[in-house]
Amino acid sequence: MRFRDSIFGRLLEPINRRQFQTAVDRLDGDAYDKSFRSWDHLVALIYAQLSSHDSLRAVVAGFNANPQHHYHLGTGRLSRSTLSDANARRPSGVFAQTFARLSAMASRQLRSEGQEMVRLIDASPIPLGKLCTWAAWNGRIRGMKLHMVYDPKGDVPDCVEVTDANVNDIEIGRHVPIQVGTTYVFDKGYCRFDWWQKINDSKAFFVTRAKTSMRLRKIKRRTNRKRKGDGFKVIADDEVKLTSKGDSRLPIPLRRIKVRRENGGVITLLTNDMTRTAVEIAALYKSRWQIELLFRWIKQHLDIRKFLGTNDNAIRLQVLAAMIAYLLLRIAARANCIKMLPLRLAELVGQFLFTRRSLATIDKPPPSNPSPSKPTASANQMEFCYG
Repeated sequence: MRFRDSIFGRLLEPINRRQFQTAVDRLDGDAYDKSFRSWDHLVALIYAQLSSHDSLRAVVAGFNANPQHHYHLGTGRLSRSTLSDANARRPSGVFAQTFARLSAMASRQLRSEGQEMVRLIDASPIPLGKLCTWAAWNGRIRGMKLHMVYDPKGDVPDCVEVTDANVNDIEIGRHVPIQVGTTYVFDKGYCRFDWWQKINDSKAFFVTRAKTSMRLRKIKRRTNRKRKGDGFKVIADDEVKLTSKGDSRLPIPLRRIKVRRENGGVITLLTNDMTRTAVEIAALYKSRWQIELLFRWIKQHLDIRKFLGTNDNAIRLQVLAAMIAYLLLRIAARANCIKMLPLRLAELVGQFLFTRRSLATIDKPPPSNPSPSKPTASANQMEFCYG
């Protein structure tokens, strides 16, 4: 009978084991745990994410209950103390490089010539509360922060970084590599004029909200034939210049677009894009809510609310494992032409992790065995008739 790997094994296939081991050797990832390798650790944490186990005992018990799959996964039995020690000591750079390679792979699957390149930049807090007394306090929460650059068209996170909660968003955002022709959409927490200058000099664009304290002077009023969009209306479109103290010499062409939303609220957008219409720019900023929805989905359906460890390194590893699990689900969905919602796919994968079946038919019932055909009666069945 032909061998068929489990769904969990199929999900792990995009991770190149040779490249993974190269990263482990470069970062000395197996320095402290010779018997429990980095690959064993990665598989264990991805299993914890996909199976929704939120404690070390549950992860170890569930994984060890399926020993027949360990050989094909390239792992062995888990030990709770060994997993706990590895969470505290193994460098997170191994997982970070794995995420970067998977993100690049997912982006290549979607790359097409002439496709508009848009990246959303945002950050989301990871509250730890009284769980971790060492966590930084930012005035609202005690915990850490997940920073992300997200491709809304491909539904792929391009870049992920975990920092203390008191790290300003712009400190991470301004280190994002700028790609020519790409439009970066972010909120007013990323207001830094020298970074805007860098985006403009790199022949890229940005769309953001203006702070109320920002002083702008109107230079020219632009006319727009179309003013209504999906859930909003453009009420003003002007070319402006920064007149705040010390910023008036900033040589960036700017547009100020005022938008009234359906609920009556008015927001003011700033951009250096002089080509798109005001409705298109407002729609780009509205698409920023996709990254908010992604943050909510990750927190609700992947394990970054309850942690397997209470130290800084364990939390970073678990967040990176959650993002790797998300990418593996997205890559598998495209490779198998699965059209169902990501939430539905994650739920089904969690139920059938160690089932030997195809990912493409995960939402279909298994085929039933056909009933054996009954022999037909013949008048000569008792005779030796060879003719």
